[in-house]
Amino acid sequence: MNRASLQPIAQYPWKNIRLIATDMDGTLTQGSKFDSRLLEILTRLSDVGIDVLVTTGRSAGWVQAIATYLPIVGAVAENGGLLYWNHDAQPNLISLGNIEQHRQQLRRVFGLLQTKFPQLTASSDNRFRLTDWTFEVNNLSPTELEQIDFVCQSEGYGFTYSTIQCHIKPTYQDKAHGLNKIISQHFPHLKPQEFITVGDSPNDESLFNQDEFPLSVGVANVMEYRDRLKYLPAYVTSKFESEGFCELAELIVSQRKN
Repeated sequence: MNRASLQPIAQYPWKNIRLIATDMDGTLTQGSKFDSRLLEILTRLSDVGIDVLVTTGRSAGWVQAIATYLPIVGAVAENGGLLYWNHDAQPNLISLGNIEQHRQQLRRVFGLLQTKFPQLTASSDNRFRLTDWTFEVNNLSPTELEQIDFVCQSEGYGFTYSTIQCHIKPTYQDKAHGLNKIISQHFPHLKPQEFITVGDSPNDESLFNQDEFPLSVGVANVMEYRDRLKYLPAYVTSKFESEGFCELAELIVSQRKN
C-alpha cells in the first residue's frame, strides 16, 4: 500500500490533464442517478479539451446507451471486457473467445456458488452481458465475499465487486487491463501525468495501482473500503459520489483555463 495515498486533491496541479477515465456508479451518480450538475461539468470538460472515458462494471446493454447519450468519448463496460468508442454501433471486445461457451462456463461457476450460498440471485442486467456474470451484492459480509473469491479462483475465474454487484469474470479482466489497451490504441501520445483514473469501490482497485496509474483519485466514499483494498488512490476528494467528481472536475477546468 503506497504511503503517498489519499492526499487531498488540492495538493496536485491538474492543469496538464487531457483524459479522465472514471467509474460510474457511486462516482458519477448521486443517489444512484445522474444529475444536472454532472451533465454540465461533463460538457465543460469537453469544451476545454479534456476527454472523459467511463469505465464501469455495468453491462454491455446498458453501456451502449451511456456512450451514446453522454458527452464522453466512449465507455468501457463489464470491468474492462468491452469498449464502446465514439458512438460505435457495436462494442469492441477487448479479450474474449467464443462468447456462448464462455457464458456457459460462467453460469456453471455461478451455480456452484449457489450451492454454497443459496441466497445469491443473478442481477437483473445479467441477460445483457457478454464477458462476465453478475449477482446481487445484497448484504454479503466481507468474509462471505472472500469465500466467494476463493471459490471463483479455484475454478479458474476472477471475482470482484462494487457497491452494486458482484462479478464472476476472466482472471485477467479488470478496468486496468481494458484501460491500458485503450490508451495504447487511442491515446498513445499521452504521458502518465496527462490522464487520471477515478473510482470509489473494490472493482476500481486496479485503477488505483500507482505503478500503472500515478494519478488516481477516489471520491470520498472510497474510504468505506479503505481496509479492503490492496491499492489506494493517490488522491481523494472531500465530497461524496458525483459531488466529489464535480469537485475534482471544477478544479481541473479552472486550472486548465488559467
